[in-house]
Amino acid sequence: MYVIRLADGTLRVPRSLTSEDGRLIGNAYVDVVPGDPDYDRWLKESLTEEELAERRGRWQEGDEELEREFLAFKTEHAGQVEGGQFEAGQVTAEQEPERG
Repeated sequence: MYVIRLADGTLRVPRSLTSEDGRLIGNAYVDVVPGDPDYDRWLKESLTEEELAERRGRWQEGDEELEREFLAFKTEHAGQVEGGQFEAGQVTAEQEPERG
């Protein structure tokens, strides 16, 4: 989540709400307006809505190759994963698909 700077100068700052034991309850945005004590701190990190859309577009352009690699890996190791031979974090360098 990013700090979003709206046209009127308002900042939309991401906030997470957690329970006392640390479990995530939810994520949301809080509006911070000019003059707020935290405004200048968040302003440095903010992106306009246009900058955020441009960033998302660049990410999506690169997603196709990554998705192909993932699907190839998933197909190659489907029996091993379904049979319980892999657990989280157990994939070794020899088992990972090569990256271009």
